[in-house]
Amino acid sequence: MMTTPEQKPPKDTQAYVLTKSDIDNTPETKHIHQFNEHAIRHTVSLSDIVGLTKFGLHLVRVEAGDETTTHHYHEESDEFIYVLSGELSLRYGDEHYELSAGDFVGFPAHGAAHSMRNESDADATYLMGGSRPAIDITLYPEIDRKMYKIHGKKEYVDLEDLGEV
Repeated sequence: MMTTPEQKPPKDTQAYVLTKSDIDNTPETKHIHQFNEHAIRHTVSLSDIVGLTKFGLHLVRVEAGDETTTHHYHEESDEFIYVLSGELSLRYGDEHYELSAGDFVGFPAHGAAHSMRNESDADATYLMGGSRPAIDITLYPEIDRKMYKIHGKKEYVDLEDLGEV
């Protein structure tokens, strides 16, 4: 398949450069997890700003007492975090870890379920990244739910309602 000129990324490299000032002046987006009202992330989606589509990279701030997500894992998407400041309690499979600035964690597709919580009294910030497959399945083992993302559209099913063919 050939790429047409209008599908190619612009040659103007300025569109891909974000300075610290650019990032500092970009408003955060507040994300409340669709299945967990206590999972609140304040995010600047760096990859979206510069038009990257194959993977996501996000600067995330989590306030004291908040969680990051519902305990989950992906079937197709690799993820990672790199802690920039503060402290986070990570639950990864059956293990618990205390994370602080400089710590890195990889979450491979088909890996153990994971989630984090800021149990400190200060904000925590981290870089979160991952691949963006066209089709992915996220499993939430503690709430017995599967979410399907197909070309950007998300749908979910409770496992008790899922039938086999």
